[in-house]
Parts: sequence; structure tokens; C-alpha cells
Amino acid sequence: MDRTQGQAEPVEQPATAPASPATASTAAGPAAASAPGPVARIVTLTAGDFTLTVNPVDGSEIEPRRPGTGGTAPAKRDAADRSARDAAARPPALPGPAAPAPPLLAREEERERLVRLLGRGRSVRLTGPAGSGRSALLDAVAADCTGLAPDGVIRLSGYGHQQAGELLHALYAAVYEASAERPERTQLLARVRDIGAIVLLDDLEMGGSALDELLRATPECAYLLAATPDTRAPSDDSHLEEVFLGGLGRADCVELLEAGTGRPLTEEETAWAGDLRFASEGLPLRFVQAAALLRQRDERNQSSAEDDDDEPGVFEERPRDAAFVALPTLSEGAAPAELLASRVSESARAALRIACALGGEMPHHAHLPALVGDTHADAAVAELLGCGLLTPVGTRYRLAAGVARQLEEAEFADTAAEEARTAARHYAWWTGHASVTPERVASEADAVLAALAGADVVAAVLLARTAAPAFAASRHWEAWERVLRSGAEAARKAGEVAEQAYFHHELGVLALCEGRLDRARAELEASIGLKGALADKRGTVAGRRALALVTDREKAGVEVSPPLRLEPPVAAASGTASEAVTTAVPAVSKTAPTTAVAAVAPVVPVIGRAAAPTTLSEVFEEAFPLDPKPAVAAPVVAAPVRAAEPRRKPVLLAAAGALTVVVLGTVVSLAMSGSDPETPAGGVGPAVSSTPTAGTSGGAGSVPGTGGNDPAPDPGTTAPDASEPAAPEPGLSPDPNQSPRTPSRKPSSTQPSRTPSSTGPTGTSSNPVPTPTVTEPTTPPVPTPTPTPTSTTPANPSATA
Repeated sequence: MDRTQGQAEPVEQPATAPASPATASTAAGPAAASAPGPVARIVTLTAGDFTLTVNPVDGSEIEPRRPGTGGTAPAKRDAADRSARDAAARPPALPGPAAPAPPLLAREEERERLVRLLGRGRSVRLTGPAGSGRSALLDAVAADCTGLAPDGVIRLSGYGHQQAGELLHALYAAVYEASAERPERTQLLARVRDIGAIVLLDDLEMGGSALDELLRATPECAYLLAATPDTRAPSDDSHLEEVFLGGLGRADCVELLEAGTGRPLTEEETAWAGDLRFASEGLPLRFVQAAALLRQRDERNQSSAEDDDDEPGVFEERPRDAAFVALPTLSEGAAPAELLASRVSESARAALRIACALGGEMPHHAHLPALVGDTHADAAVAELLGCGLLTPVGTRYRLAAGVARQLEEAEFADTAAEEARTAARHYAWWTGHASVTPERVASEADAVLAALAGADVVAAVLLARTAAPAFAASRHWEAWERVLRSGAEAARKAGEVAEQAYFHHELGVLALCEGRLDRARAELEASIGLKGALADKRGTVAGRRALALVTDREKAGVEVSPPLRLEPPVAAASGTASEAVTTAVPAVSKTAPTTAVAAVAPVVPVIGRAAAPTTLSEVFEEAFPLDPKPAVAAPVVAAPVRAAEPRRKPVLLAAAGALTVVVLGTVVSLAMSGSDPETPAGGVGPAVSSTPTAGTSGGAGSVPGTGGNDPAPDPGTTAPDASEPAAPEPGLSPDPNQSPRTPSRKPSSTQPSRTPSSTGPTGTSSNPVPTPTVTEPTTPPVPTPTPTPTSTTPANPSATA
């Protein structure tokens, strides 16, 4: 029991089902009264070749359309239906007495020209700054063009549309009676091509190729496009007529002020109006706001003059000003939002705070009592519209140009986060209610999206979860996609895995309906993975069914990205590979072991030294180390003639070139002069060497020497002198008087006894160690006669490989 009231404490109701008379009266069936949330609203649509069932509880289901259903163009609306559709496309009527509309001054010439061009079937682009009266001129032109086109006059709003797709769907819905169908792109283009109407498109935001697509898709329509000067210009091929809308003259501005105040202006006010016209460039919106300032001034001054004898503040909501209210300054007339907002009612100021929190979007007047907390707050929209702080945009109202910035400077946006959170929770309850039609939710799409953007993650997930099915059922799929993406991000931040899986599933279904198969597969696979982690069998089955449709569409269509095929290297099949290998093979000494040439990459022997060099071959290796290069190894891999060889004993390769021999001998002599003892000149045995000459498999690229890492000679070396003894052929048997020794990769410091030899000017060692040549494993080496030493050209070109 409540001690203060003596009554039972109220039971707390769930947040998703607020206790209100509207909820009880609009609940569908007894199950809705006992359920904690609103009744599920299931809608079936035809989307191209698919049948889409929008299920707010378990997610949308998609299946192929049954044969014989759909596919035919629906009937067009008659004149009565078009009139009702046009009335629904205008802003709603506000409660209370209708305020008189401002007169359309100094626009007769532009009005006649626009009607004449549209009657000839020409499309016109009406350009004017914000507040120049473009919407009022479109209303007048729409009244003059009635009956000129077979499909009548259609009014559309281009605010927030950067592509032509949604505008074409809106045009299709305005002409055809297709409340449960959203055609695919091919069907849409085929049907809108037959529409012959005068289309008034206000607040255009697209241009260039997007505008060209809209014009080409509807060749039988004449467009009147109203845009601001900063809107992207159309292309040169669009052939649009340009009409510029400027400001008003001095006399017209004074007349507009007198019409707004309902009385003639004084001399002081006329002079003030002239200065204001110069500062605002004669924009009609500034003088609508200036007329509101003068009306507020008259009300305050008149009330203070008539009620001087009465006690102030007794029967008034707020005390009146004690002093006479002066004429506003020129700066206040040029930026009047702060002054106008300070003189309106408290409910109107609260509505302005909500509009600032929603990015300039004013909610429908039916939502203001719940958002503001005042039962009479629905009259605030009419009050703000009469002050010029609001302007009509499509089926709703927004803050006029420049008003949002002025209100932010006046600290009206300080409570934006709290106002956005309140609006998000209210719209979450309203969009999920069974009595609210999807079309009504679609008309409030911009305010819902603005509340979704400014709410916290919990409120954003709740709002996206309830608003997404309504946007899908209303065929406003651009807003549906934006809500789903915002909801998926909010669910990820909030850690709501089940809600995140739902949003990904809906995004996959939407992408499948629009033919974006790659996006559909990615979203559905993400949803299936999340539902599998939650053990949601029913959701997993629905996701796999949709994914099977994606696979079927991919198989029916053309493969977008075929698999890559790697072609074989060009060098492997070319005829010049053998020459490249022959000239690029480095020289190999008989004292260093030869590494087998692999099929993939050559293996270069690495020789390490553990002690100081003591022999000629070791010194030669230190002076000229083998430096493998990547460019040398590449042709060896691609050589078709050279096969993989096993490891064999080192071979001494000889080459010609007197200049190279002298240089190598000089370097070796300088390296050994400090440590090696002098070698006796006599006692040289028979000169038997296994080093091939220029006519053997050694090739022209071989160089003489005893080092294990002999580099290849310069291409410009000359032939050796004729007086030098030629080396025997590789096939000759070694001297039997010499004892062979086993070669080693790393020579030991303790060398076996060998016959002393003399070092000649050529630097050729007389070591008779027998070493076979490196040849092809299938073809044995054939001894050939020793060629003339003066030639460097190989005798057998085939052996060079």
C-alpha cells in the first residue's frame, strides 16, 4: 500500500507496451491484449521475380514468385485517385483556423513562361536561392497546368535523393495502382516509359548523370525542377530550359509586409523595410519573418496601451513588457529566428528544441503532445509556420533556411541528446503499433531517421527493429536500407547478437530483391553465422533458403569473376633460352664442389674459411668470391636443354684470353708474395689436365684458374697465345703416376702431399687430380680433337647447353 495516498502501489508495465487507451482500442484480438508488445504486422509484397513476406518477428522470408502471378502492368489511376494522391503528397492540414497564405508577388512573368514551356513538353529547371518562393510558384504552376497531360500533374519531393531510383519508384506509385508490388529495374523502366505527366519536382538535390537517367527513363514527361544555385548542374545533353528566380523589388517588399501585418506601414517602418530589402536581397522569406516581428510588436504595444489601468500579469500566461517595444534593428530583421522564438509560446519553443535535435525535421503535429508533454502542443506547428520559421518540404515541415543555425547560436540545441532519445523511444512505440499503417510511417521517414541517428544504442536498436518492417511494407526501400544499417551498427555496439543477426538477414534479403548478389551473399552468410552461434534453427533455415536463391541466381547469370589462370613462363618455350643459359653460367673450379642444378632454383655453393689460405686455389677463392645474382639464376631455371644433375666432383674449366690470364696471375702473385714460399721451377711432371678447352662442354664462358669461385670472363677477352700448351680433352685418362685425392667442400689446413709444380705466367696449376666433366646424364661426353687455341668460338654449339 502507498502510505501517502492509502492506495495500492501501481504495477510497473513493460516498456514496450505503454498503458494508453489507444493501445487497448487498437489491439487486434485478445492475444494482443495479453502480449507484452504490439501485434505483428505481416505484409506480402511482390518484388520482381520474388514474393517477399515481411515478418517483424522472425525476419522477412523470400521465395520465387509462383508462375502466372504478377508480371503484368497494373492499371493507371483515374482523375479522382490522382487528386486524392496529390492531396496526400502535400503537408497535412494544421489544427485551428487556416492562416492566409502570403501573396505571390512579381512572379507573373515567370509563371506564364513556365506554363508555356511545360505545355510544349519542354522540361525546365527553376533556380533560386533558399527563401525565394520556389514552392509557392510551383503551387501556382500546378494549378495552371491541370488537364494538360494525360496522367495529370504529379508533385514529388527530391529532398535527400541523390539517385534517380527512388524518384522513379515514387512516380510509378503515383500513377499506377500497385499497392503490393515493387517492380524490379527492368519492369520499372518499361512501365514509367509510358507515363505522360507534368512532374513538379521540388527541392532537387541531384544533377549530372543521375538527372540524365531520370529524364531518359521518362521521355513522355515534362519536368519542372526547382533547385538552389549550389545544386549540381545538369549535363549539356539534358536540353533543360533555365529560369532564374531573383528577389523582390522595394515596392513589392513593402506590399508583402503590409499583407503580413494587415495594415499600412508607417514612414519609419517603410524606411526599415527598404534597408532590410537591401540586406536580404529581397528574399520573400525574410519579409514573411519581418511581418511576424511587426505583428508581435503590435500585439505587445497594443496590449500595454489598452490595459494601463489593469494589473499586469493577472489573466496572462506571462507578464507583458512594461516599456514600449521599439522597431527591430536591421540585424534582428536579417536574422530574426532568436527574436521570433523568444516571443512564441512555450510549446512552440519546445517544438523548436525537438526540431533542432532532429536536424531540422519537425515531427507531425500529432506527435507533439506526447513529445512536449502538452495536450495543446499540436497548435505549435501552425504558430511557427505563421512566423516563417518553418517551410513545407514534401509531406512534412522543416526549419526554414538559416533558422537552425540561428537557433543553435541561441542555445536551443543544448538538450539535443535528451530530445533525440525521447523522440527515438516515442517513435519506437509508434512505428511498431498495429494501428499505424506503413504509408503513415513512410511519410514520417525523415524524422524517424533523424531520431535514429541521434539516439543512444539501446534506443536505436529498438527503433530500428520496429521501423524496418514498416519501411519494407511501404516500399520505401531507401529508408529501409538506412534503418537496417544503422540498426546493425547499434546492435553491434550494444552487444545484441540476435538483433544484429536479424538486421544482416534483412539486408541480405533487400540486396537479393535488388539484384546485388555479392552483397546478398555476404549479408546472409553473416546472419547465418550469428544465428548458428545462437542456436536459432528456424532463423538459420530461413537464411539458408535465401542463400540458396542467391546461388540459383548466380548460376543462372554470367559468371562475374572467372578464376585466374597462371600462364607458363615465356622463357621456357623460347628458342633463345639455351643461349641465355650458356652465356650466364658462372665458371666452376675443380677445387670447389659443383652443386647440382635444380629444376626450381639453382643452389650456389657457400665456401667458408676456418683458417688462413695456404694454397693457390684458396687464395684465388678469397680474392674472387662467387657473387650470385638473381638475374643469372632465372635463365638456369627456364633452360629446356639442361636437366637436373646429381652431385659430382669439381671440374676445371679452361677459357681463352691473354688479358684475363695476365690479370689473374698478377693478382694471385700479389696475394701470395707475403706468405707462400717460392715454388721451384723444375721437376714438373707430365701436364695432364681434365680442363676442357673452347670446343668442349665448358663453353666460351669458362675461364682458366684454380680457384673454386672463378668468375666468368669479360665478353671482350681475346684468345690465348698460340705458344701456350693446350689442355687435354676431358675424356683422356689421367697420369697413372699421380695419386688421386678426394676433393672436399671445405679444404682442410692439412693438405696431402702433392708434386711441386711451377707457376707459369698463365697461372695454370699442374695438379694432375683427375676430375670428370659435368655433362648431361643421358649423353656421355665424346672426346674431340683439341681446337686451335686462337679461337674462342665453341666447336660444338650443341654442347654449350
